[in-house]
Amino acid sequence: MEKVVVVNKKDQVLGEKEKAEAHKIKGALHRGFMALIFNEKGEILLLKRSKKKKLWPLFWDSCCSHPGLGESFLEAGERRLKEELDFTCKLKYVDKFYYRAIYKNIGSEEEICAVLVGKYDGKIEPNPEEIADFRWVRLEELKKEIKEKPEIFTPWLKKALSLRQEK
Repeated sequence: MEKVVVVNKKDQVLGEKEKAEAHKIKGALHRGFMALIFNEKGEILLLKRSKKKKLWPLFWDSCCSHPGLGESFLEAGERRLKEELDFTCKLKYVDKFYYRAIYKNIGSEEEICAVLVGKYDGKIEPNPEEIADFRWVRLEELKKEIKEKPEIFTPWLKKALSLRQEK
């Protein structure tokens, strides 16, 4: 069983919990991360989550997951890029934020989510178990799309991009 790192609101480790348990409606606050990948043109890589995902299937997102116990956000981000897209790149830690979002009556995410940023311009081979589609988009265009169709984007992607605007 895959586990997530349970934390308090100060991101202090409290232990581990099975991922499925942590993602119930009344789950547990845990660590997560998102890796925002940009190319040389300044476009951001968007990923459409697989239809096999229990939470937010077929929503647009970035490369996201959970670090394991003892694994840094950066190590987890580089690992997950390889698992989802068959590449990795050097990532930089930018910030972290708290959010909670409920998906229908199926489950929820409640995370301290680290934002990682990297640059990549090579070949992308999406893992079909994780990714249904991908595309590159200019940040200004993405913000416009989110305003027009917020329902097709994950809550954490919207939150991370709104935080970037505030800073």
